[in-house]
Order: sequence, then structure tokens, then C-alpha cells
Amino acid sequence: MSNPEENYLPFAKRFLIYQKERFPFIAHGIMISAFTFSAVSYSRICRGKEGFINWSDFFIGVFATVTLFFLVRIFDEFKDHEDDIKYRTYLPVPRGLMSLQELKIIGLVVGITQIAVIAIFQLQMLYLYVIVLLYLCLMGVEFFVPEWLKKRQIIYITSHMVIIPLIDIYASGLDWLLGGGHPHWGLAWFFAVSYTNGLVLEFGRKIRTPEGEEPNVVSYTGLYGTRGGTLIWIGLMFTTMLLAIGASYYANYSSWAILILGVCFVLCSLPGWSFLKTPTAKKSKYIEYTTALWTILMYLALGGIPMLKGLLS
Repeated sequence: MSNPEENYLPFAKRFLIYQKERFPFIAHGIMISAFTFSAVSYSRICRGKEGFINWSDFFIGVFATVTLFFLVRIFDEFKDHEDDIKYRTYLPVPRGLMSLQELKIIGLVVGITQIAVIAIFQLQMLYLYVIVLLYLCLMGVEFFVPEWLKKRQIIYITSHMVIIPLIDIYASGLDWLLGGGHPHWGLAWFFAVSYTNGLVLEFGRKIRTPEGEEPNVVSYTGLYGTRGGTLIWIGLMFTTMLLAIGASYYANYSSWAILILGVCFVLCSLPGWSFLKTPTAKKSKYIEYTTALWTILMYLALGGIPMLKGLLS
């Protein structure tokens, strides 16, 4: 699967190809920025604070959260390398586009830059950052039980997904910690939404047709069948909706919030029901795209849109 023409390009061009395939910064940046904005906004709304945080603090926070998720991607390249070499030779690292050594250097540069920026501009946030980084390191070594986790996919993914609410705690800290306050109890519901949203994303990107399954490559339709995997994805969205309704209560949103969340669930679940009826590769892609849309909608509904409405008025 190696492409010598690509593999011998200058580093900058190879990295551009790598990020396009594994971590598209524009698409991921938009989603993670919405994630960060909504976490800060929801925290401020629950605490009854007017306006938004200092924009310079917000943009530093976006830099930190985007690059933290990028570090998650780099860590995954290392822990999945053995399986990728055997079963996914089409990916950038196995096919020789990028080396693990190059990614290690990139990761170190990103981590050092994060620490420097946070220490200089937001020193109070450093301990939250360290908590996230320590958990990421535990993920990188598979909590010291890699073989045990590999045989238990649900425990594997549910343990790894904790990183998302941890990053969410960091993002919300841009409000309550830098503002000299304490986290509101409603944030627990918001963090739960983040956790289940992560599971929705995980299941949504690994739903395949029977013909599209790859040997020794995990998919949830492969584990639970076309019907089972798809129904679990729909069920996770429904659970996320219920948690979002709980979160909306603590933010004192009106009953309109419940209606909007319900409509979002109905519309976003449609590709799943369609896939169950006639599973095609095209429809599995629709599920993947809808999953990303669902995630953005949940965050915007809980924090982003109410905050923007308040700022504009």
C-alpha cells in the first residue's frame, strides 16, 4: 500500500496528507471549538454569570483542547501500531507516509507548547491540564493491561472515552476556575452528555455493511450484527438526549429545549433506521456524517446557542 511518491515528499507536505486522513484540523477544529465554547457557555449560564469569558482566554482554551485531541490521535497511532501493521496497511503510518519517530517529535513539541502557553497565560489551568495528560498517558499504555482490554472491546472503549469529559472539565474551567468560582452541579450532566456523545461518535464511525467488514478490524456491526450495532447507536443517541434534557433543567431552559432536543434525535436517527432497512455503504457514511452533526447540535443546544442569543441581545 506504500506510495513512494508521497513517502518521499518534504515533511510539511507529508504532514498535510497525514492530518487530512487522520485528524483534519479544519473539520475537527470547528467541532472542538463548538465543544469548548459550549462547555464555557453552559458553565456560565448555570452559574448565572453575564456575558462571556475574556476572548483571549477562550482562544487559548481552544488551542489547548484542539491540540489535546490531536495528542489523543498521536497516542492512538502508537498503541494501535502493531494491529495497523498487520491489518490496516492502508493507513498513513503503516504505509510509510509518516514514521512513529516523527509523530513522537510532533507530540513532544505540541505537549511542550501546551505547557508553556498554559503556564504563561493561564497558570491556574495547569493542574486540570496535567490531570488530562496523565489519563492520556494511562490510555497510551492501555492501563497496563493491554491484552486483557483487547479481549473486552466495550470495557476498552468505555474506559478510553473518559478522556472526553476530562477535556470537557478542562474547557469548563476556563469559566469557573479562571473566574475564581466552583463548578456548578449541572456540569455533571453536561459531562455525562460529553461521555455518551463520545460513544455515539465511536459507534457511528464503525457501522459497516456485511460486505464492508474488514478482517480483524473492529466494527460494532461486526461485533453485534447489522441490527444490533445500529440499534445500539440509536440507543446511545436517545440516552444522550435524555441526559441533555437533564442538563437543560440545571440551566433553567424552557420546555422548548426538550422539544428541540427531541426533534434533533428524531431527525438524526433517520439514517440509522434507513440503514437497518437496506444496509449500504452509502448509508453507513450517512450515519458517520449524522453522528458528527448530532454531536455539534447537542453542544450548541446546551450552551452555544443560548450564549450566542444572550450576547447578540
